[in-house]
Amino acid sequence: MSRPEFEAPPEIFYNESEARKYTSSSRITEIQAKLSERALELLALPEDHVPRLLLDIGCGSGLSGETLTESGHQWIGLDISDSMLNVALEREAEGDLLLSDMGQGLGFRDGVIDDAISISALQWLCNADRAFFGSLYRCLARGARAVFQVYPESNDQRELISEFAMRAGFSGGLLVDFPHSSKSMKEYLVLTCGASSSVPSGKGEDDEESCSEDESSGDEENQTKLTKEGKSRVKSREWVRNIVPPDSKYTARKRKSHFFRVLFMFMQ
Repeated sequence: MSRPEFEAPPEIFYNESEARKYTSSSRITEIQAKLSERALELLALPEDHVPRLLLDIGCGSGLSGETLTESGHQWIGLDISDSMLNVALEREAEGDLLLSDMGQGLGFRDGVIDDAISISALQWLCNADRAFFGSLYRCLARGARAVFQVYPESNDQRELISEFAMRAGFSGGLLVDFPHSSKSMKEYLVLTCGASSSVPSGKGEDDEESCSEDESSGDEENQTKLTKEGKSRVKSREWVRNIVPPDSKYTARKRKSHFFRVLFMFMQ
């Protein structure tokens, strides 16, 4: 079966029919939950039970966002498919939703996002546009992590994605869970913003929790490290007013109750 990203651009492929079909599948719902839980685990958040402001890149219909909500975090979800976002609205997703093309860059002020995840979305950005990684680096707090669960097409695409992430200033690299299982293998790009960081160990076939020490430290198939560190920028926690058109249904929606309200703006 052909990969979806080869069929059409995401905003066209995920039309109303496909968006509802995708979200109604119990199998996909289960897979998305497991991938989101693993991505959240790889963020290695402090165990202080303080809610974090997370960015869900390619949030779709909000399946991955449910895991973030259940973990007690606030989140902003962005997606290029308005059909997917409409389904998320119908499902009363708890995050703030933005209609946005990640390939055009992220329009947030420097340092306002605590951490980021992305499930099954990065491969749609086939040329790993440097505008995306550069803008992601700027909007993340120093020391923050971004975890992308990704289905790269080839080693060339893996290298291209890693190269652009490194050029933007990230450290980290690719982690592979169950590298010798064609059914269970999953790849994650684990990036750290503004600080040198080793790549966490992937899960192995015989050990559900982690690979052996030899696999995690020396197996190039299991992890590919990025070596270039990014320049540190001063973190800004200033919240600025929303300059998105006030009638937008994807941002600043009224919801039942939130711990705090996120305001979105484009880069000046």
